[in-house]
Amino acid sequence: AVVSTQSTGTQELNEDPSVHGIILQVPLDCTTGIDEALATNALSPSKDVDGLTDVNAGRLSRGDLKRCFTPCTPSGCMVLIEEAGVDVKGKNVCVVGRSKIVGAPMHDLLLWAHGTVTTCHSRTPDLGYHISQADVVVVAAGKKELVKGDMIKPGAVVIDCGINPEPDATKKSGVKLWGDVEYPEAKKVAGYITPVPGGVGPMTVALLMRNTVTSAKRMNGVNHIPVQGARSYSTYAGPNIARTGLRMLRMLKK
Repeated sequence: AVVSTQSTGTQELNEDPSVHGIILQVPLDCTTGIDEALATNALSPSKDVDGLTDVNAGRLSRGDLKRCFTPCTPSGCMVLIEEAGVDVKGKNVCVVGRSKIVGAPMHDLLLWAHGTVTTCHSRTPDLGYHISQADVVVVAAGKKELVKGDMIKPGAVVIDCGINPEPDATKKSGVKLWGDVEYPEAKKVAGYITPVPGGVGPMTVALLMRNTVTSAKRMNGVNHIPVQGARSYSTYAGPNIARTGLRMLRMLKK
């Protein structure tokens, strides 16, 4: 089981053998000040299926991938890149954004997959130059259409993690979601590109389930625990969940 900490004591969940995964909903929605880092690190690292505790983040930064949980959105991006048939080893990779949840762990995952990684952010001069050199671009900056189509290297893989809502009376929800990439123009150049919505989002959910299953296996003494990739994941969680976000990449292949 995977549960939120909103209605149950954290220590109680840490000690409950029937609970295999715990997530802390951030940002914390409260009227009193709460130390988000302190609350996050109250979770047992062995049940931190979002991979946000200092222990899991530290292990990831050191390349100790077999002993940590990795954040679900970056992990989902790695699956998408793999399913696009791209081996990042030796490739130029550009990550736009450096958040604790996406940008920073994305950099680490790509680095330990032997990519040559450049991380850009709000203070990076000439963003377009760095993006134009990249075979793989992962964007998680939180700014609508920051990355323009003419910045993309022809044939590059472009993963858009951005979700930027704007009011739109024509939508049933009253809101239109925009990505961080100028999708209509970028898709003319990219080899593969993810849309917003419907691209990275399904993979985030799938990888949360993967981490929870991994935690359950560890707690029950199962030795063989696949760590990365949809193919290994599908051997024990079923192919449909892992591939939900992947069909879109194949449809958009040039």
